[in-house]
Amino acid sequence: MKKEEAYEFLCRIAEGIAMMFGTNCETIIHEMHGQRIINLAVYNGHVTGRKAGSTTSIFGKDTALEDETRQNLDLDYQNQMVVTPGGRQIKSSTYHMRGEDYHYAIGINFDITVLDQMRGILDYMTNIEGDLLSSITEKDQTNMEAIFDACMEIVNRPPERMKKAERMMLVKLLKEKGVFNLQRSVPYVAERMGVSKYTIYNYLNELEQA
Repeated sequence: MKKEEAYEFLCRIAEGIAMMFGTNCETIIHEMHGQRIINLAVYNGHVTGRKAGSTTSIFGKDTALEDETRQNLDLDYQNQMVVTPGGRQIKSSTYHMRGEDYHYAIGINFDITVLDQMRGILDYMTNIEGDLLSSITEKDQTNMEAIFDACMEIVNRPPERMKKAERMMLVKLLKEKGVFNLQRSVPYVAERMGVSKYTIYNYLNELEQA
């Protein structure tokens, strides 16, 4: 591909990418001269502040100046993070195209500053402290234990020595305290009293009918 054809092709690609991904996406065509670049065409240049004809890199350095710490600009890079001198976070890729009498590169730089801020907001908004059902169940369990123990003190007899009248009294006290409005209360009470859950249901029915 001749030099003019390569440049025209890269410009079409760069313009198309910039249009496709919107104003947060800068595309730029560089002419490479070793570690010196000339920015030939820039689309959405407000992302990094560069203009056509400049020799500034994405890091804000003028590549036309002598710099012992200058970066290697001769390689392809994909999906790299760059923080611009203005503090913008840029997702950057660079691809080179070489011919007999030319060396071009196309840069694609997407400003993710706002997206990164939104990610932080979403992480905060979607953070949860726990599972509601588990929390309710644990709290119900704690409440049932406390109420059951308090009612047992009133009846003042171990479950295994209780007669039916005393068991009925205990169930009545638990009912009045709202224990049977809590989840899994019947199995819990049945286990503590040493009877089946069907016995508890029968006691509750008898209390309803009394």
